[in-house]
Amino acid sequence: MVYDCWREVLEGGHLELVDKYLAENYMQHNPGVPTGRKGFVDFFSKFAKPQTIVDTIKAPVVAIVAEGNLVVISFASTLLEPTDSTKTYTTTWFDMFRIENGKLAEHWDGVTKTKHQ
Repeated sequence: MVYDCWREVLEGGHLELVDKYLAENYMQHNPGVPTGRKGFVDFFSKFAKPQTIVDTIKAPVVAIVAEGNLVVISFASTLLEPTDSTKTYTTTWFDMFRIENGKLAEHWDGVTKTKHQ
């Protein structure tokens, strides 16, 4: 479910599929994204453009781990060095979801607030 939601909604931009994956009261712990299914759609509709849905996640997946009702997906990510914007470094990004009644009910990631949020 997490893999397919990532492919279809987040990467594919098909926000019309949100009801298939997210609980109505979806709890968002990312400080830049509103909580609730409606908040998710309102936020991502600002920049999500529907694309052809492909069979695999485009981002470089490191691992998907599930235990009980929690699923963690991790990705390799290349970022700019904060002290030298001509250089990059590679790190790992994590997103964790809680599943309840067959839907994604809660999400956590490592995002922090920035000045432009």
